[in-house]
Amino acid sequence: MPAGSYRGKRVFDLVVAGVLLALLCPVLLVVALLVAMKLGRPVLFRQARPGRGGQVFTLIKFRSMKNGDGSDAERLTRFGKMLRASSLDELPELWNILRGDMSLVGPRPLLVSYLPLYSARQALRHNVRPGITGLAQVNGRNALGWDEKLELDVRYVETQGFWLDLRILVKTFTSVLLSKDVAAEGHATMPAFKGSARP
Repeated sequence: MPAGSYRGKRVFDLVVAGVLLALLCPVLLVVALLVAMKLGRPVLFRQARPGRGGQVFTLIKFRSMKNGDGSDAERLTRFGKMLRASSLDELPELWNILRGDMSLVGPRPLLVSYLPLYSARQALRHNVRPGITGLAQVNGRNALGWDEKLELDVRYVETQGFWLDLRILVKTFTSVLLSKDVAAEGHATMPAFKGSARP
């Protein structure tokens, strides 16, 4: 069994991601058209992110910000906020799952520039594939501080299993419906990670 996984996790990811992509094709097309109309092109946002073992891959999302200068909060439109609150901007990441870059459940993939800033314990979050959702996302999401969020990521790595993944997916569905904890106060999502106060 590969490190950072449990038996059947990859098969579960492939089946669920494939079914969701097939079912959600009309939604993906509508969102893509709306992004093109309201924000222009490109429709997709691509960014290098570290995956399992710190290996860099290209994350794909629907774009939620205007092009141009300014902070993330300034470039995030009302439409973009709606996309993020509903998590519709995350749907293209299902393709990342099919490619093997990501999993349905795991620590969210953060910025490559954060890699040297993690403590030894926090770096354990990269022992598994990153996820569309995770333990931190259903326990406060962006209302959490960085140390709390990263500790939940590591706790997931240490306790992962099929039933935990299933509980996280169910709680994610509820959180998305309620649009809970989408952004930290005064930020488009979270303030930048500057390093940990923990060893």
